[in-house]
Amino acid sequence: QVQLVESGGGLVQAGGSLRLSCAASGRTFSDYAMGWFRQPPGKEREFVAAISRSGGSTYYADSVKGRFTISRDNAKNTAYLQMNNLKPEDTAVYYCAAERRFQSVVVTTETGYSYWGQGTQVTVSS
Repeated sequence: QVQLVESGGGLVQAGGSLRLSCAASGRTFSDYAMGWFRQPPGKEREFVAAISRSGGSTYYADSVKGRFTISRDNAKNTAYLQMNNLKPEDTAVYYCAAERRFQSVVVTTETGYSYWGQGTQVTVSS
């Protein structure tokens, strides 16, 4: 199993930036595809971004494309989500997820992930 712990959430004004981190432990981090999801208040959890094992492939939801950047540092067992030009509609609990994959592919569906962090709150004020 792999354990995931998110950090970096908080309150920010619209137009501001935050960087979320997802620290992994328990297994070889580079064996896992990683993803970020979010759950806005009163809504279902939704896909935000994904990155392959090597970091060579990434994929984004249309709503964050051009504003968010997913990355990973396999030496530090950590995945990141850099969020720029934040909007009030980005307010949500953000979760990171991991799935062991033998191929370096991105995983974009919630059901494609077996391991989840506890979430970190991001609030964007207008």
